[in-house]
Amino acid sequence: VQQLSGMLKELFERARLEKPGQVDPRAAKFTLSLLEAMYDRSGRGYIKTRSAAAALVALSGDTLLAKYRAFFEFYAVPDGKKALITRSALRSLLTDLNQIPAIVGESCTVSCVEIATHSCFHGVLNSGIVEEKFLSWLRSRPALLQWLPTCYRLSATEMVFHHVRCR
Repeated sequence: VQQLSGMLKELFERARLEKPGQVDPRAAKFTLSLLEAMYDRSGRGYIKTRSAAAALVALSGDTLLAKYRAFFEFYAVPDGKKALITRSALRSLLTDLNQIPAIVGESCTVSCVEIATHSCFHGVLNSGIVEEKFLSWLRSRPALLQWLPTCYRLSATEMVFHHVRCR
């Protein structure tokens, strides 16, 4: 948590320099509090780097495709010349991402993670799937992650400005 705190301070300081006036000075503190509430409920002072990275990517303003590719990059394992997402890696990713809606009381059960994993690997005989299969499955909007494209659409509309006056 201490290392993560330092990284978040540095990250938000850079963002504050790039976009003056758009980054709350308390952003690092608030983000760390959120990550601790999601991934360190027992207060041990330890958060997995991969879990924190997945949450930061999920909550970022990046495009859905960029987020999906980052998830693959963080959770895939090397397999010769290519990388694969295994069933256990997908379970870890889904469990980590499920902590985001859980913080507001909207989590799914462990069986939801298993159902989503099964749907992703439906018809797959190998130990893992390549990035294109993973991306295709995410584009099909699995129920467990339905909140992710919804949040993206909401954040994208915040930037829309119409030069129209209402009566």
